[in-house]
Amino acid sequence: MTPIETVDELRALLGEPNQRAVNKERTRLLDIDRDWLAASSFCVLATSDAEGRCDASPKGDPAGSLVHVIDETTIAIAERPGNRRADGYRNVLLNPHVGLLFIIPGRSDTLRINGRARLVSDADFFDAMSVRERRPVLALVVEIEQIFFHCAKAFLRSGLWDHETWAPTETIPRRAVIAKQFENAPGTLEELDAYYGEAYREGLY
Repeated sequence: MTPIETVDELRALLGEPNQRAVNKERTRLLDIDRDWLAASSFCVLATSDAEGRCDASPKGDPAGSLVHVIDETTIAIAERPGNRRADGYRNVLLNPHVGLLFIIPGRSDTLRINGRARLVSDADFFDAMSVRERRPVLALVVEIEQIFFHCAKAFLRSGLWDHETWAPTETIPRRAVIAKQFENAPGTLEELDAYYGEAYREGLY
């Protein structure tokens, strides 16, 4: 392997970004950003701990419930019942810097927000973020430092929304099989199939 160890080496290989890419950064939400966040049903939260060990965690809710806009520089993301690992949230307690990638299904461009986060156990906007009459378990409040739209090339290269690229279960085993064979999950395969079936959907909130 040929290592790249300096910014100069990196720039010599990649070149400089064009002016359009440099100028698209903002620090405050525009109306188009609010509309995007309202339409987004999925995002990825990137965090790191005090020593730089990273985590990327998916967050999903119905469009309109994933993100609450507090003001032009502040958003909140709801946490719902989950596996309680809280890897990203534990990182936030040690290092508040976060990165977020907001996705709209079927769209290949994305919205990126970077900023400083804190956790809150209750707030006056929790009722507005309720789904199925269930308030968030907690919320991640993010003070926006950088916001911009990201181009579609990664999604186009991957064919992410092209059904023909989706891996069949014959190639990748179903969730219950993975849990049984690789995660030492208790119970029979039939019990795990039932757990990850309709009951799993009923317990989302």
